[in-house]
Amino acid sequence: MPEIVCLAETKDILGEGPIWNEDDKSLYWLDNITPSLHRYTPATKQVDTWPMPEQVGSLVFRKNGGIVAGMKSGFAYFNLEKFTFDYIVNPEPDTDNCLNDGKPDRRGRYWCGTINRDLATPNGGLYRLDPNGSCHKMESGIIASNGLAFSPDDKTMYFCDSRQDTVWAYDLNIEAGTISNRRVFISTKGQPGRVDGATVDTNGNYWCALIHDWHIACFDPKGQLVRRIKMPVRHPTMCTFGGDNYDVMYVTSGTRFLDPAEAAAQPQAGGLFAIYDLGAKGYAEPRFAS
Repeated sequence: MPEIVCLAETKDILGEGPIWNEDDKSLYWLDNITPSLHRYTPATKQVDTWPMPEQVGSLVFRKNGGIVAGMKSGFAYFNLEKFTFDYIVNPEPDTDNCLNDGKPDRRGRYWCGTINRDLATPNGGLYRLDPNGSCHKMESGIIASNGLAFSPDDKTMYFCDSRQDTVWAYDLNIEAGTISNRRVFISTKGQPGRVDGATVDTNGNYWCALIHDWHIACFDPKGQLVRRIKMPVRHPTMCTFGGDNYDVMYVTSGTRFLDPAEAAAQPQAGGLFAIYDLGAKGYAEPRFAS
């Protein structure tokens, strides 16, 4: 049976973007709302936290050092040591939208979608930031971008609009960086939970956090539910693999949607969790190729 452990009781309002860093053997994640960046180092069990200047939805590590972050004001190069931000481009400058869930593909591009903070208006999109700094709109009509992941064979991209209760699968041309043939992969219409952040394992299964519904779910490449793991908190927000063998699943969570009674009953809500002995392994996230 899997073992679930709360590693850090950070009380994040909306924990997001967990990503394992091989260089320092640490797990990085964000509180999108506070906003802040956390780092958990398993060897020492130390948690470090840096306040951020604005909302940050996700981050990826760069091939040549440093970070690229998807922020309220757009994409930015982020130097954690110097704590400097060099903004690249804001793909939606005339909206109040924020960059949200994002991941790099295996050619070093950063795919990141936006979210409308009213959680109702479909004026967001999905963008591809290339290593040369150019930004390309890949999808439109989005309310809340989430669930981004790439299949192990680089032939399929998964992308979700949580507020439209749909995860789509696309054919991915990894060399050209293009997507086509959008079709429904998972629908959560009429279900208690919605798909939030996601990842894939080495067998091509799609693992996702079901926010509002206490669970991490696993779907096979055909979109069939094969497994559910109940969490100690109602609002898990994203999952990723990490650890030396990429066999530990790290899960972020949030307190944003809890009423006072629920918050009192879930004291670890907003914390970082690890699931051990899961029986599945993932991959290292690629680096942004610049």
